[in-house]
Amino acid sequence: MSETSTSTTNGPDAGTTPEPLRLTFDLDVDICVVGAGLAGLTVALEAARLGASVAVLEGRHVGWNASGHQLGTVMPGYGLPIADLIARIGFEDTREIWALSKEGAESIRANASEQLMPGIALSEGALEVSNVDVGDQLISRLQMLGEDFETEVEGWQVDRVRDHLKTDRYFHGVYYPKAFQVDGRKYVHGLAALARRAGARIFEDTPVVSIDSSGIRKRIVTPSARLRASHIVLAGNIHLGASLLRLSRTLLPVWRYAAVTAPLGERLAEAITFQGSVTDSDGIDHFRIVNGDRLMWVSPETTWNARPERFAPAVARRIRTIFPQLGRVEISETWGGAVGHTVHGMPQIGQLRRGLWVTSGFGRQGMNTSAMAGRLIARSILWGDERWRLFSPFELVWAGGPTGRVAGHLIGIWGRGSSAAAGALARYRERARAKDRQRDVRRVEANRQAGTRPPRPRPPSGRPRPERPGPPATVPSGEGEPVMARSQESENFTPGPV
Repeated sequence: MSETSTSTTNGPDAGTTPEPLRLTFDLDVDICVVGAGLAGLTVALEAARLGASVAVLEGRHVGWNASGHQLGTVMPGYGLPIADLIARIGFEDTREIWALSKEGAESIRANASEQLMPGIALSEGALEVSNVDVGDQLISRLQMLGEDFETEVEGWQVDRVRDHLKTDRYFHGVYYPKAFQVDGRKYVHGLAALARRAGARIFEDTPVVSIDSSGIRKRIVTPSARLRASHIVLAGNIHLGASLLRLSRTLLPVWRYAAVTAPLGERLAEAITFQGSVTDSDGIDHFRIVNGDRLMWVSPETTWNARPERFAPAVARRIRTIFPQLGRVEISETWGGAVGHTVHGMPQIGQLRRGLWVTSGFGRQGMNTSAMAGRLIARSILWGDERWRLFSPFELVWAGGPTGRVAGHLIGIWGRGSSAAAGALARYRERARAKDRQRDVRRVEANRQAGTRPPRPRPPSGRPRPERPGPPATVPSGEGEPVMARSQESENFTPGPV
């Protein structure tokens, strides 16, 4: 789940959104998509553009859950780190699925143009920051992303990060200049409009009662009609219902709540000048500026549903913790949505049996992944694109039921606590190094001043210092041979016999 902007800028335009259409008559189509979220609508749009007849069945309304309540950040990658992906499926396959995620991001950019979606509010750039000092790891990561995965990235040192985010909570950063943000709610409704324009039929308030996936023509039963299709795409996330309970149980339901502050005025610039989205490497902080002087901020994840208003104080406290110069902030709007997390941390993309497809499990994956999956499924059905098999190693795994939810909640608490402890230790070490540097500077300055002082004069002693005798003097003799100079005492000296 990610955030969305305020209702004043993020809600769908009532003048352009069609009245919900419920399926009340029997229908035959090439492809039936269950779920009108980002993934399902992308399947419908792509398949309709390729010439297939498509029907989308949605139990409530378009984008009612997480798809309509998300930050709108679009950047390459997955919820699983690259190193873990390489360990699981190998380097070459990781490169291929990474390239697919980039394709998904570019497809969203192509859709989210002012020409196709007026008022989409696209902004550029995304920054991933660390709450610990990882400068030694930054270079190798940048090299891997830039050279091996052909992704445009920039490494930001601590000073540059803190120049844009005026807090000591963050250290190094990775900047993605080609990442961008869109108004999430407008995008999902704009996607539905594009799908309708391409020929797809979207039926809201039409839950699926049962599915018979046997045979060449699959049968779907709704409360008021029946539908037949050659292919069924399950894109309902955790909301597939009792008819597909076994599939739903492979996802851990996770709720994330977000908030938008009241206008912060000029004081916002005293804390944040970066205009893109910001995420921390631990997945705890996720925020960006919206409407010029408001902050959109996501709360930590939870595996239990609750009223979004309950999380407003937690979001306000987190903002004040990271940016104390903002003081007390007022929350003007809160909302939430549930996504499905998989046990292995990757999305579910592929064919369950002949003609029955799944695209789900997009918790922590980002908009680009749902877009990529939708395009990939549509092209697999109509073009025979086999790249969906790259996701075959990530199988359907039972998520643990209620026990899994408790475990997920405890793991989340432990992760946030570990992150807080690691961040506190990193800041303590930074302060200790700063004090050591200050002591070194003072020591060097003291030594420099001592070296430039004139030498102290020695105090005079009470006795005259005796003169040291010089070398003996010589004088020439009459024969030209040197002889010892005679002192006064040598005149009375009588030589002995020779």
